[in-house]
Amino acid sequence: MKLITNALFVMGFVCLFVSCSTDEIDDPSASVNFESEFIVENNDAMSNEILAIINDHRATLNLPPFSQHTLAKEEALDHTAYMIVNNKVSHDNFFQRSDYLRANGADAVSENVAFGYRTAQAVVDGWLNSPDHKEAIESDFTHSGISVAQTESGVNFFTHIFVK
Repeated sequence: MKLITNALFVMGFVCLFVSCSTDEIDDPSASVNFESEFIVENNDAMSNEILAIINDHRATLNLPPFSQHTLAKEEALDHTAYMIVNNKVSHDNFFQRSDYLRANGADAVSENVAFGYRTAQAVVDGWLNSPDHKEAIESDFTHSGISVAQTESGVNFFTHIFVK
């Protein structure tokens, strides 16, 4: 119980201050290590596959592809770690992520989240079958950052942040 309490405290502290930081991380695909017992690794292969599937979908609508956005990917990984620690899919603290990205040049920010899907195609299909999620995918955003990470029990959590 003490470990869970400590992990939640550290996560809250990190979410409060990291999302407001202007420091850049050299490798956004690196592991996030909030304390020695808690590591969340981004599944870059699945993240890249999700982006490819979404960009293929956008091409069928004559929309330009999303380019990867380093800061959005960092924020996506932080939020995915937050969802795993709290064991819930959420948009908690979205405005902190949005404000941070806007302070670093974004004109608009949106986000899709999900959990439980086993494949890139399945999560994209889920988002496309939801009007609000589909709207973000088919919008005039230009860049995105995607994070996919698994819990110890193998459940995938996803965060896709859109930036214009």
